[in-house]
Amino acid sequence: MTTTLIQMAILISCGSLWRFLKPGGLQADETRHILTSVVYYLMLPAMILQVLWQAEIGIQSLKFSQLATVCIFFGLAVMWLCGIVLKINNFRLGALVLAAGFPNVTYLGLPVLEQVFGPWARSVAIQMDLFAGLPLLFTLGIIIARHFGEQSGESKQSIFSFLNTPPFWAAAMAVIFNLLQITEPLWLSGVLQRLASGVVPLMLFSLGLALSWQALSVRNFPYVVPVVVIKMFMMPLFALWLNHYIDIKGEAKTAALLETAMPSMVLGIVFCDRYRLDASLYAMTVTVTTVLSLITLPFWYRMMQ
Repeated sequence: MTTTLIQMAILISCGSLWRFLKPGGLQADETRHILTSVVYYLMLPAMILQVLWQAEIGIQSLKFSQLATVCIFFGLAVMWLCGIVLKINNFRLGALVLAAGFPNVTYLGLPVLEQVFGPWARSVAIQMDLFAGLPLLFTLGIIIARHFGEQSGESKQSIFSFLNTPPFWAAAMAVIFNLLQITEPLWLSGVLQRLASGVVPLMLFSLGLALSWQALSVRNFPYVVPVVVIKMFMMPLFALWLNHYIDIKGEAKTAALLETAMPSMVLGIVFCDRYRLDASLYAMTVTVTTVLSLITLPFWYRMMQ
């Protein structure tokens, strides 16, 4: 686990260095937008189609979804209560609630699971993201952002917009093919495998590009602490307790529980920008929790085994 995280940290660091060096005059945000667009619209759907077409879809899929859904609600609720007690203003609290509730299941979680457990574990990350994380982000997440932020004419977005995205089209097709027991053509399998092989390194490099060291601010550290406690410690502990009732077994249990210990989701910064929440605070939270996860993930891996 430690060796895996060191390798991933090097790839993430390459993305962070790009932000400072700007090779070819390319800005980090511009480069990240291009890379993530290629991954989101082409490579990730290919991986989803390949993985879910062959995955076991059944009761265990429902358990993955239950675990992720309840843990997200737990993180959101605890941070909301902390904000009320600490009297944090709405623009900050909205950003912190999103940061505490939604883990980085795909951009960090998927590479970690694949490297630690093997290719089969990709289906755990994908199912937890597509069957719980993203639907909640694009429904409840938007509702939270609207509640705490300011909605301009340009920021209007349907809470069901996640249904009109390539990853969900790929997931729907894969589930249908899987349930109908349609055999995957050999030529298509090769194409999907080659596209999917680029997802992990590009995700990690893009994550490094997204980390904003300029956003680190001493005045924001007191606001980041509750999110760190919730995401790095409380949520994984809650997931361990919750699994006594959901009862995911074997290596799938360790993989699913490890996903709940992931740092804050990078995508949340889009909602902060769109709904005028404290985007700088959110960026700092993502940076701090991602760096700390390189220490906490090996600990939780040993605990969850």
